[in-house]
Amino acid sequence: MDRGNLSRRGFMRRSLAALAAAGLPAWYARELFAAGEEAAAGRKKPAANGRIVMGLIGCGGQGRGIMGAARRDRGVEVVAVCDVDRKRRQEAAASVGKDCQDYEDFRTLLDRKDIDAVLIATPDHWHTLTAVDALRKGKDVYCEKPLTLTIEEGKALVKVARETGRIFQVGSQQRSDARFRLACELVRNGRVGKVRTVETWIGSNPTGGPFPVVPVPEGLNWDFWLGQTPEVPFVRERCHYNFRWWYEYSGGKMTDWGAHHNDIAQWALGKDQSGPVAVESEGQKPSHQTNSYNCHPTFKVTYTYDTGTRLVCQSRENGVRFEGEGGKWIFVDRGKIEASDRALLDEKLPGGATRLYVSNDHMGNFLQGVRTRKPCICPAEVGHRSATVCHLGVISLRLGGRKLRWDPVKEQFVEDDQANRYLSRPMRGPWKLEA
Repeated sequence: MDRGNLSRRGFMRRSLAALAAAGLPAWYARELFAAGEEAAAGRKKPAANGRIVMGLIGCGGQGRGIMGAARRDRGVEVVAVCDVDRKRRQEAAASVGKDCQDYEDFRTLLDRKDIDAVLIATPDHWHTLTAVDALRKGKDVYCEKPLTLTIEEGKALVKVARETGRIFQVGSQQRSDARFRLACELVRNGRVGKVRTVETWIGSNPTGGPFPVVPVPEGLNWDFWLGQTPEVPFVRERCHYNFRWWYEYSGGKMTDWGAHHNDIAQWALGKDQSGPVAVESEGQKPSHQTNSYNCHPTFKVTYTYDTGTRLVCQSRENGVRFEGEGGKWIFVDRGKIEASDRALLDEKLPGGATRLYVSNDHMGNFLQGVRTRKPCICPAEVGHRSATVCHLGVISLRLGGRKLRWDPVKEQFVEDDQANRYLSRPMRGPWKLEA
């Protein structure tokens, strides 16, 4: 007997067992195994224009992580990194090797003609300005979520992405997770009947402060870090990872985890090019003390779609639950997929069913897009629409929770000048968005 066949059968059994342990039904696990083998076969073939020269902008933990994912592809060469924190950028450059140049100013990195694509993992308030400059300078872009700080930034970024025709991938990696794709396919195909409610559970925001003003650490360009946002003294808790808990730079868990789970809700509901028509909220009031975290600690945001489906996003841990007719439901998170009746998962989708874009490797999908010029699973328009859902929730909370009507075609609030003023924010000079 052919030992190669025995080895392959053993590998297949182990792979299918691992997929089943994640809650995936046997029919779907077999599809995934077949897709994986096909992808592996494709990787063995030399790709035309296979070498990709890359730069990293934002050298924190997430930036280093996505750079590592890109470098696992043998055709990728990282030649430059950028960060306004000297220690971070030097450490990132050293991890790549002696030929990797480090920069403080992303514009200088983007001026390099030898760089094909960039990875952007800056704080949220820098995503759009950096991505627009990259697109204008002919780079393909992988940008972390949430894509934008404001809805107007998203509209501008989508415009530039269309005009330049560059490949764009938003780091909403749950779209490349088989569990989330299966849940969305089942919902799209009516497995729970008409969807009445989607619940996204994204966790609560930390509280803290007032925090002390301290000297700026050596090697950190604090003015550059602040960028378009108001000038304030240096507080350690504003910077690096904790920027998420300040509305000046982000949107708390609403944009941090909401950009993941509300994105999955949009995908399942077939609203990638649209969004809800109304939003209202309730939440614990944040601190208004100077130099304190100012995102709402707990919250419940309810969106209504034109189909009557409600999306309820709230501060509990963690996953996405689709509730349909007759008590049927499907729940998915990063570790499992479950249903009110296992048969909802185990029954194979029929031949004519709606199937979704297949990606099982988010960074690999981006690199494939760079090489083939085929759109990625989460292009700028999709990332913008998902971020918009999150921004709408933040705006509702900041306006005291009152019900707001939203026009997803015009991308503005209906007859509400106060709410529409939140669609953009003033930019501190010299920074401005030129789209």
